[in-house]
Amino acid sequence: MTTALVCGAGGFIGGHLAKRLAAAGVRVRGVDLKAHAYAPWPGEAFTIGDLRDPRVADAAVTPDLDAVYQLAADMGGAGYIFTGAHDAAILHNSAMCNLNVLEACRRHGVPRIFYSSSACIYPEGIQQDPRNPGLREADAYPAQPDSDYGWEKLFSERLYLAYHRNCGIAVRIARFHNVFGPEGDFDGGREKAPAAICRKVAGAADGGEIEIWGDGEQTRSFLYIDECLEGVARLMDSDFTGPVNIGSDELISINGLARMTAEIAGKRIRLRHVPGPLGVRGRRSENSLIAERLGWRPTRPLREGMERTYRWIEARLRAG
Repeated sequence: MTTALVCGAGGFIGGHLAKRLAAAGVRVRGVDLKAHAYAPWPGEAFTIGDLRDPRVADAAVTPDLDAVYQLAADMGGAGYIFTGAHDAAILHNSAMCNLNVLEACRRHGVPRIFYSSSACIYPEGIQQDPRNPGLREADAYPAQPDSDYGWEKLFSERLYLAYHRNCGIAVRIARFHNVFGPEGDFDGGREKAPAAICRKVAGAADGGEIEIWGDGEQTRSFLYIDECLEGVARLMDSDFTGPVNIGSDELISINGLARMTAEIAGKRIRLRHVPGPLGVRGRRSENSLIAERLGWRPTRPLREGMERTYRWIEARLRAG
């Protein structure tokens, strides 16, 4: 691969992906509604544009591309996805991006496209146990996602697979599980749990308290950004279409994540539980398929990634 386009390149994962591709010698281009908030663009052209507009997608996707990475989506953490207040925007905006990018790839003969799906596609009913044994890819059906964000992701998986069957595009689909790390949003309402907790702990005094939504016993597995990108690279280099989980199998409660962050900060922190949007009770990646098909699975301890993320957010807050 010599030339690639990253859609959603102004976002957290898209920005990191562009850096990795550029470091590997790929001529990488980007398109997004906005530039990255925390890192300079590492590649060639970066276009400010709205992929909901088919003209923007048609201009960004050019015949010389070897691959397109489609990460553009209307997304955020639990405070954005699970309130129900943004469902129409999430469904419309993300679906339009995928429809336009895929059709542009078909028109211009792009041979390969990566699509970032989500663990949110899995049925709500099998995620009620905080000790979740792990979500296998085959668990997606019968479908019952816990949010309209998940429903749109599931629809788009089927969209990409249809273009693969009918149009001959080599499609690769990954279901991301709670990716985190430096250079991502940590305030503003769209941040995810690791970043939000790092911000709260960094801003609290030793002996102070932070708010946790619900009882804090809801569990998740969190994946550090470097391992996410390694999984994407291996999937794109493979002959496996997917969908496949790219996530950690290390399960932790939100209370446990907060306590871990306080230890990293060297602070004594009390947890105050307040009402808030929660999502499912337990979600963990089951990684047998990725190990079987790609000969690899994520292994980095959560604490290692949280230490790096906390130090970055702490430095940002100190800098004002």
